[in-house]
Amino acid sequence: METAEFVRILDREGRLLAAAAAAAGTDAEVPTCPKWRVRDLLRHTGAVHRWAAGFVADAHTGPRRFGDPPDLDGGALVDWYRDGHRRLVDTLTAAPADVVCWTFLPAPGPSPLAFWARRQAHETTVHRYDAESARGGQASPIAPEFAVDGIDELLRGFHARAGSRVRTDEPRVLRVRAVGPDPAGSAVWTVRLSDLPPVTSQDEAGRPDAELSGPADRLYLALWNRAPVPSVTGDEALAALWRERSAV
Repeated sequence: METAEFVRILDREGRLLAAAAAAAGTDAEVPTCPKWRVRDLLRHTGAVHRWAAGFVADAHTGPRRFGDPPDLDGGALVDWYRDGHRRLVDTLTAAPADVVCWTFLPAPGPSPLAFWARRQAHETTVHRYDAESARGGQASPIAPEFAVDGIDELLRGFHARAGSRVRTDEPRVLRVRAVGPDPAGSAVWTVRLSDLPPVTSQDEAGRPDAELSGPADRLYLALWNRAPVPSVTGDEALAALWRERSAV
């Protein structure tokens, strides 16, 4: 997927998030994020958007902390979120393709700009789903190709880091399979688990101890612990391990 496409998705998903948050009200509980209310979701995602935009806008090459969200609530908080989202979209749209700035995953992609567009598109999509779960009703769709990309980012990016807690005492093999009628929405990964960070390849090498599978959009949400895994075969303890330890 191209950087411009990620920015378009980020733009759409942020608008949907704000609309769902406004409809739900900032005091509404977020079923997919226990202990959170919509105000917590807006404060978190709004702070992340401003944090991400700052690296690109300032060409900042080292890590820095999140800014503190303002003491706002209700419609004012929704407006604050919308403003930060718009700044992020505008920053990514206007940035030079060769901008140099900090990134934080082992395989950041073809460029820092591509990394931030991709990361924020997925960040916002997952939290848009959270906002819609608080609002109730039917959730907005997730394109299969985008879902496959997000699964790949999660498995080969986030869980390749030293901080991943998805580990086993003995070597185990977990297969993750996205299925669908369109080749763009189909993919398979092999996750090798041990007492070290997981090692993931996009192939079917080796015999798995368990397989997590399903349509790409549902599997994407499941791997981000927003929905049940559509299908588990083999050792269900590995699916439980994912639920318990995969939060990032």
